[in-house]
Amino acid sequence: MLEVRNLSVAYGQHRALENVSIKIDKGEIVVILGANGAGKSTLLRAISGICEGQHSGDVVVDGHPILGLSSDRIVEGGVALVPEGRGIFGDLTVRENLVLGAYANRARDDEAANLERVMSLFPKLGERQNQIARTMSGGEQQMVAIGRAMMSNPQILMLDEPSLGLSPLLCKELFQSLTEVRKAGIGILLVEQNAKQSLAIADRGYLLENAHIVHEDSAQKLASDPAVQKAYLGAGGTASGAAKKGSAEKSAEDAVIADVVTRQPFRQRVVPRRNADDLLGQSVDALVASASVKSAPTLSRPKASSTAGSHEARLKTMIAEIETAAAGARQKRRLQPVRMQSPEVPVPKEPKKPVVVEVYRAPRVEVYRRREGSNEFERD
Repeated sequence: MLEVRNLSVAYGQHRALENVSIKIDKGEIVVILGANGAGKSTLLRAISGICEGQHSGDVVVDGHPILGLSSDRIVEGGVALVPEGRGIFGDLTVRENLVLGAYANRARDDEAANLERVMSLFPKLGERQNQIARTMSGGEQQMVAIGRAMMSNPQILMLDEPSLGLSPLLCKELFQSLTEVRKAGIGILLVEQNAKQSLAIADRGYLLENAHIVHEDSAQKLASDPAVQKAYLGAGGTASGAAKKGSAEKSAEDAVIADVVTRQPFRQRVVPRRNADDLLGQSVDALVASASVKSAPTLSRPKASSTAGSHEARLKTMIAEIETAAAGARQKRRLQPVRMQSPEVPVPKEPKKPVVVEVYRAPRVEVYRRREGSNEFERD
């Protein structure tokens, strides 16, 4: 049995935990729910002896205080932690990772029995015990981490976010495996963001907010609590997580959506096409012919209707502007001076400089030797 009484942890002036008290019995699953930064991981680290902050209070396992002891002595006391991120040895095989978990003195005599129990709980580990751990999937690596912790023959198994990064199918298999671990008589303290699945397998739960335990109850009551559903299950007030709203409570957005859904399907309105002749009152060819004639009678010819006359006037104005612009462009092109390209003047080439080769001559050294028995020297 693990009991935490008035545990407080501080990092300098920051209070990570404040008078936290929880209790876990053998063969019981207890879940800690809370938002990020509430202090859930700090609670597990303080119990397992790897918290770097200043702590106070009491942590007792089967009547023996363990707070402040080294992590290896806490493992010897029967508490094992599966940290967030698994923390397995990736370059070792599955079997080697599991055997390292039996390093504690309390587990050495039962190493073979514990290994067989882990293989029975996680059959995939038995099939792949010679596989390198880092080549396994995330769910399989999480099984290795849990199996390694169980090899220390713990009384209390603590897991920090075991489903982090796993697919929904692997999460379901993982939580089913935890129920099998509970049947072995091991108490489980679970910190998990997946509140729905963790409450489904847990016996009791605690709500941790702003470093304080604000609520404690059975997992079934917590799952049906409207406040818990709204905060952690994404629901609004029923055990199933679905919000039931009456017609009087519907929002304006719901009413609009319901109205759109009940409408008849949209029908495409067919608009008859109208050609240019219908819009102008006469054919385009006739308008172009009339606009190209420069005589006044043609231009002042009475129009069939006021609408046709306005279209013809606009078309005539456009044609006149186009002709004016074209004439201006032609005139500008004729007046533009033609630039004559000057012939290229050859650039006189500089006379080639003679190539000078410098030769280094080594100094001549002459050696003279003195004749024996005289003061004369002869060249060697």
